[in-house]
Amino acid sequence: MAMRERLQEALKDAMRAKAVDRLSTLRLINAAIKDRDIANRGDGGDGVVSDGDILAIMGKMVKQRQESARAYEEGGRLELAEKELAEIGVIEEFLPRQLDAAEVEAALVAAIAETGAASIRDMGRVMAVLKGKYTGQMDFGAVGLRLKDRLG
Repeated sequence: MAMRERLQEALKDAMRAKAVDRLSTLRLINAAIKDRDIANRGDGGDGVVSDGDILAIMGKMVKQRQESARAYEEGGRLELAEKELAEIGVIEEFLPRQLDAAEVEAALVAAIAETGAASIRDMGRVMAVLKGKYTGQMDFGAVGLRLKDRLG
């Protein structure tokens, strides 16, 4: 089942169950996807984002909520932090399992070998391979730093 279909089914189920918080989060996901669809149309595309793009959108949403939750906790607003963490839980239901540190390292080594990367100039090619294979499964910001250390 495609990602859009899974999200639509979850949205309908949340409506039937009257799960207000879950419904709200699912609507936020759909809104973000529709925004990207509209942006694609403006860029001359067909206006439909792929499952990989949807995974990237949701990964970004998780990262934003983690930062917000951290800020709320530091500010003593625990009820808002809990709300952000609950939204993360709903979003992560649709994301693939995150790779652990050893799996990320193995993927990094394999991508470097596959591209024949030898210097920092090859970083873009390695990241493209990783994004093609592991979208939604790893934090590319952290991986980029590790790759830079390795190639630099």
